[in-house]
Amino acid sequence: MLDHDYAVGLRWTGARDVGTVSYRSYGRDNTLSADGKLHEIAASADRTFHGDADRWNPEEMLLGALAQCHLLSYLHVAATGGVVVVAYEDSAVGRMTQTSDGGGRFTSVTLRPVVTVADASMAERARELHAEAARKCFIASSVAFPVEHEPRIVVAGDPATGDAAAG
Repeated sequence: MLDHDYAVGLRWTGARDVGTVSYRSYGRDNTLSADGKLHEIAASADRTFHGDADRWNPEEMLLGALAQCHLLSYLHVAATGGVVVVAYEDSAVGRMTQTSDGGGRFTSVTLRPVVTVADASMAERARELHAEAARKCFIASSVAFPVEHEPRIVVAGDPATGDAAAG
């Protein structure tokens, strides 16, 4: 087995003038950074929890990490499995349940990838590969809730499968 180590820096930027004197006295703004990255990520809490709606919140970043991990795993198994993917989009959704003690947890995430393949002969195999990609996704294998998949396969240039670029 190989170990891979990752490091991310976080800097809280919401201290305002008084810090955490009260629950409403401080901002939830922060930045995430990593060595070698060109840009920081401007983050905050969800608006529900007094955060800045213009910034990424941890819940959105978790969904993004799951969607991106599945994409990357999927592209790998497609390339090694003879399926030519020419486009890929996802609309991930997740449910978090808040508990009476102020905590909470995600209870489910559903990925809804729309995969465009180069040829109709690849469509069935493209659908099957989602299961293999799910097993290989490091992030999905690390969470304690189900990550479901509702893929849709589109054939490039085929209006019958919904390719907008057809014709």
